[in-house]
Amino acid sequence: MQKTYYPKPGDVTREWYVVDAAGKNLGRVATTVARVLLGKGKPEFTPGVDVGDFVIVVNAEKLDVSTKKLDEKMYYRFSGYPGGLKKITMRQQMEKFPERVIVSAVKGMLPKNRRARALMKKLRIYRGSEHPHSAQNPKPLEVE
Repeated sequence: MQKTYYPKPGDVTREWYVVDAAGKNLGRVATTVARVLLGKGKPEFTPGVDVGDFVIVVNAEKLDVSTKKLDEKMYYRFSGYPGGLKKITMRQQMEKFPERVIVSAVKGMLPKNRRARALMKKLRIYRGSEHPHSAQNPKPLEVE
């Protein structure tokens, strides 16, 4: 009888990838990053096990988003107090914190559980083209 292969945490090899978001569509960048974080492209992919890789996203401020979405999409925060609902448009969010736009898009494509919070720790996003992870020798990852 054959047994099903179940990857152990020590058996998983983790790679580092760098994604250049300059001029790329937000949704395409987010789906590519989510697939790599989950490890869907690996042969040892198992839904309940973290076999994904680390991802670095650079040039977050140069992300391509349609004009209509920039003006109509809203991001909400709630302080927990009455009258504490804050809302901000995507255009304002891209000017202040472009990293949060990518975080929100990727987080929405991951499972809604404890594992997603662990996967998000493997995502690094930077506003410009510089990042401090050159020691990990990240491989370039193309976005369609």
